[in-house]
Amino acid sequence: MSRPFPIGLAPPDWLVRNLRPQPAPINRPAVGRAAVALTLPLVLGLAAGRPEYGALASMGALSGVISDTADAYRMRLLNIAIPQLFSAVGITLGSLVHGQGWVTVAALTGVALVSGMISSIGAVASVSGLLLLLNSVVGAGLPMPGEWWLAPLLMSGGGLLVLAQALLAWPLRAGVPERAAVADTYRKVADLLAATTVDAPNGDEDAYDAARRFVTQSLNQSYDLVLARRARHHGRSPELVRLLAQLNAITPLVEAAPAVRLSGRPLPAEIPTAVRHLAEAVETGYSGPLGLALPKPGSEIGRAVDQALRHAADVATEKSPDALKKAGDRAGRPAPLGVRAVRVARNVALSGASWRYGLRLALCIGIAQALVSLVPVPRSYWVALTITFVLKPDFGSVFSRALLRALGTVVGLVVAAGILTEVPRGWWDVPVMLLLAPLIPVFTPRGYGYQTAAITPVILLLSDILNHQGTGLLVPRLVDSLMGCAIALVAGYLLWPESWHARVGDRLANAVADTAEYVERAFGEGPADPAGRARMRRRLYRDLSAIRTEFQRALTEPPPIGRRAAAWWPLVVAVERIIDATTAARVRIKQGAEPPSTAEVGQVTLQLRELAGGLRKTNVLYEVRSDLSGPPGSVLEPLRQEVAAARTIASPH
Repeated sequence: MSRPFPIGLAPPDWLVRNLRPQPAPINRPAVGRAAVALTLPLVLGLAAGRPEYGALASMGALSGVISDTADAYRMRLLNIAIPQLFSAVGITLGSLVHGQGWVTVAALTGVALVSGMISSIGAVASVSGLLLLLNSVVGAGLPMPGEWWLAPLLMSGGGLLVLAQALLAWPLRAGVPERAAVADTYRKVADLLAATTVDAPNGDEDAYDAARRFVTQSLNQSYDLVLARRARHHGRSPELVRLLAQLNAITPLVEAAPAVRLSGRPLPAEIPTAVRHLAEAVETGYSGPLGLALPKPGSEIGRAVDQALRHAADVATEKSPDALKKAGDRAGRPAPLGVRAVRVARNVALSGASWRYGLRLALCIGIAQALVSLVPVPRSYWVALTITFVLKPDFGSVFSRALLRALGTVVGLVVAAGILTEVPRGWWDVPVMLLLAPLIPVFTPRGYGYQTAAITPVILLLSDILNHQGTGLLVPRLVDSLMGCAIALVAGYLLWPESWHARVGDRLANAVADTAEYVERAFGEGPADPAGRARMRRRLYRDLSAIRTEFQRALTEPPPIGRRAAAWWPLVVAVERIIDATTAARVRIKQGAEPPSTAEVGQVTLQLRELAGGLRKTNVLYEVRSDLSGPPGSVLEPLRQEVAAARTIASPH
């Protein structure tokens, strides 16, 4: 039986959160692709008598393996191909300034600035920026064999090998990942409705809150997959139109869930079961009669659920492209690609956040390159490589990544030491790589430290094939990694007040202000716009999901940052419940309840805007008033209670 740590010896919470592996299923196809992509180039290089060429191609494949995270084939194409292009540009730029002294320092500092700025665009751009800088550092610090064009060609070939495997089944399984994602959304909605059944409205709400977050995540993923090509194929792909209609049709059920929750009258178990039947129909493409046996609704909320469920069933089994019109366009059509590109470029150039990210990264890379130019450091490019991986603000807490990078490197070096000591170079590298490569997609979802531990022995093995230094690589790698972590922590973390002030942030304040606007739109006197309200509600939940992620990262910081973040955490939950209460009131009004007066709505929105203004001005909890009152029995009574609770959370305890 395990014994608890003695008082005073227990590890702090922030350290436990950092070291705890994240639960994640094993992506077996990705495991197989990694094994083939990293091993096959070595086999070909050894067979041709040029193992260094095989090592370069395997390095390119490693970049592809790291990027191979998407389910949908279109997303795999973007996630792997675009970063490979930036990777080739990076290795070319690095090779051109190799051994050029201060020119190399200036060039890599400039690349770091660009890399940091484009990281704010999105996930694909962030990985692209990472590989641009990563390969620029490798090219500048390691002499490449052959002509200047050979290294980028070989590394791109390795990445394209991963891409070819990832797209191999596309002709046979086109649309399957998208259908699976939409079906998963239906199942998550069924779980949400089931959670309203088992929990009392004033009891333990953990199950309901968790189910609601899962619905938000699943909706975000499904819309991202389905809308990825909508600007190009809108109206021309029946399958795409049908999937989008099915997603739109589930929205009224999502909106009805908080109304059920607040009503205190549980749904019959047949309702979640029927939604799961719809999920099966979506996933299989079934369009025949479902024969749903739905109980007769016994309340106004029950009627709302019944209407929403029957509507979703009609759309889910509809094959005609007219299903999109039937469901209502609740997503909105994306702007043309050119317009979006100009918008993104303008946002990056004018965004203070993107400039701060870029300047932090450029400062650290500049310091690292200047240091290794003045002080002889063996394998000096590893210092900048470590900074490149650690100092990615969009990838998580810099402090946590520095800590996990150091720990993961130590574990990886222990594994590499055994390999470099006991395994002779040559054909024995093939079975070793065959064993090491699959560990990367297995451990990457579990956390950055686990990913580092899996990648380190692979990189060291490939570096040894290029340089033939054996165990002489181990100590320099450890020293350089620790130097890189130290530079990132000091110049990229401690010197920037935003890193350690742990303010609640403008993002949460903006979410509260947007919630006030949502309340006005839901009950205001303007023209009815159900689709606009649905889009706004989904955007609010998406923003709050991103804020949750930021807060969870802050909780991994040591005191006082993590402690301050924990104090603000309940306010995120409170804002989500305010949105739920607003949606529930809107559903009740649609079913015949009396709408609130303009004065009632104005009182609620005023309180929310005061709360948002306070959040922007403070680093700590502050005293507020919460004197919300209104006519008894009003449809806004639950909303007033939630707003008052949020105001109370913002008060010192």
